[in-house]
Amino acid sequence: MFSLKKLSPTITDMIRFDHSHVLVSFHQYTADATPKVKKALAETIASALEIHATLEEEIFYPAMRGIDIDEPVLLKSVPEHNEMRRLIGELRGTPSTDVRHDQLLQQLMRDVIHHVADEETVLLPHAERLLSKDRLSELGADMTKRRLELAGPKAGKLALDTAVGFSGSTAAWTLGIVGALAAATLLSRRAKPA
Repeated sequence: MFSLKKLSPTITDMIRFDHSHVLVSFHQYTADATPKVKKALAETIASALEIHATLEEEIFYPAMRGIDIDEPVLLKSVPEHNEMRRLIGELRGTPSTDVRHDQLLQQLMRDVIHHVADEETVLLPHAERLLSKDRLSELGADMTKRRLELAGPKAGKLALDTAVGFSGSTAAWTLGIVGALAAATLLSRRAKPA
């Protein structure tokens, strides 16, 4: 029987991977990139952040609230996600030829880097101290399943935006992302009951 739990990393490792992915995407964005590349990178970043925030809010944060409802980083995480979504909405509504597009992306970058630092230095180690390895793996499997549900319908657009946005960087990175999306699609098909 196919089991995502056996294939999935822990939820904390998945969150760290998501953080790394978005930080790499931020570093691909340059003021002198073409408007098409800027828009594709902004869309790649926005989609990754939206999926990540949803996963944390639906799976990780509730699990953490169950063991430590008063954790300060946890308390401010959802309001930070809401501000991030506001910036993403503004970014999507701003033409990539407008100087404000660059400013909005830079503000989003600052906010996300601060949020990531809090999670990686406080919240993730806290979870790893308080939750068993089995529970972390179970939550990781839940996150994998939900990620496939969220990303599956968008896989083609995500792959295209990533390919265009990373067109100035190594082809291996782009192919790796496209391959990961293809693998996710295959896994989602296999994970569905017959």
